[in-house]
Amino acid sequence: MTIQLPVAPAWTCGCCGADWPCQIRRRELRAEYDRAPVSLALYLAAQLVDAAEDLAHLSAGHLHYRFLGWTR
Repeated sequence: MTIQLPVAPAWTCGCCGADWPCQIRRRELRAEYDRAPVSLALYLAAQLVDAAEDLAHLSAGHLHYRFLGWTR
């Protein structure tokens, strides 16, 4: 398993360059938090808060989907 970490302030993946969390990282996070969906949501919400200042030019809806919306 690789760790696709975000690179601020663009919040892109340090491995593949896609918007973080990239598809690979999403799969990794789903596996890592398989039995803890609330913990996953809390982790991603904290990441969203950190990213929101750097990504102020993006809409709140876009950021919500990017960081949390895919977890459902």
